[in-house]
Amino acid sequence: MDTQQVSAPSRVPSSGVVHINIRLTDGYSIISNRLSQHRDMSLLAIGLGTHIQSLPAGRRIGVKALAAVFPESEARIAAALRELEHHGFLRRTRERVQGGRVATRTESYNHPEAATRRAGAAPVTPAIPVTPAIPVTPAIPAATSAPAPAPDPGPPVREASPAPVPVPASEPPVVRDPDPAPRLVPSPAAPKPPPPPLPFPRRPSAPLFDEAARLLAGLQVSAPLFVLSEVDVERLTPGVAAWLERGVRPDAVRVALTDDPPVPLRHPAKLVRHRLVALLPPPAPAAVPVVPLQNCDDCDRAFRSPVPGRCGECRDVRAYADDGPCLLGA
Repeated sequence: MDTQQVSAPSRVPSSGVVHINIRLTDGYSIISNRLSQHRDMSLLAIGLGTHIQSLPAGRRIGVKALAAVFPESEARIAAALRELEHHGFLRRTRERVQGGRVATRTESYNHPEAATRRAGAAPVTPAIPVTPAIPVTPAIPAATSAPAPAPDPGPPVREASPAPVPVPASEPPVVRDPDPAPRLVPSPAAPKPPPPPLPFPRRPSAPLFDEAARLLAGLQVSAPLFVLSEVDVERLTPGVAAWLERGVRPDAVRVALTDDPPVPLRHPAKLVRHRLVALLPPPAPAAVPVVPLQNCDDCDRAFRSPVPGRCGECRDVRAYADDGPCLLGA
């Protein structure tokens, strides 16, 4: 009986994009990351370049043809084509064809740098054939009836030298692609940066830390997956105290730390620490001091002032009366 092979599920990242890839056997194109992750082009130009590289050879990619397929205007499509030409992914030239007409030739490049170097490489020099030397055959004298003296051997026969072997021209230099673009994901051997520090309250106090510790120890009541050890509670208490000091209610802190956890949750303490750092709210705005109400010593009307005394009108009246003769009626 065959045994079914059980493979461990792949670990799903807790944040960011998750790729659900299906192996494709038809209807796909290979697009270079030099285009899809280009940092100096707009998303419209990158998308248009990806579409052009997926088209079969001979398909028209003029502005009007593309505008008839996509919702973007002709002006935006023309601007995206100019971006692709500027960065070398597209090249358009005008050539004269049969009948005296002028046609536009469009070339799409998936690796502009390598194509430029290959176009500038030295051409191959063909080998020049060498004609072999023709051997010389001596003339044979005609026969006579009288005995003839020994035939004159004549000049010695020169043996034909072997034809020189054609030497091929030196092979063109091998054009190698440059080093690949830097990896967006660091290698596993690269040193990891230190984690960001845990928040700490500006005015720590024993009651604040006690409330933060009780909140952490009670997370498993409302969220059973968040079971923290005593060491984890002691280590994470200052971060929760910083949240409480900034005016966040305990129930809001509890929801922010335990809402929508990843499945499966292997390290609840690490997730709580990450959320305490990443989701830290800003400090509460400083309270505007309220100026208290005072009763005027002269008219007994209420006015706002940090110290008791007279209202503004009574102060003006007294100042006017002290400057000169009193103009008020007796």
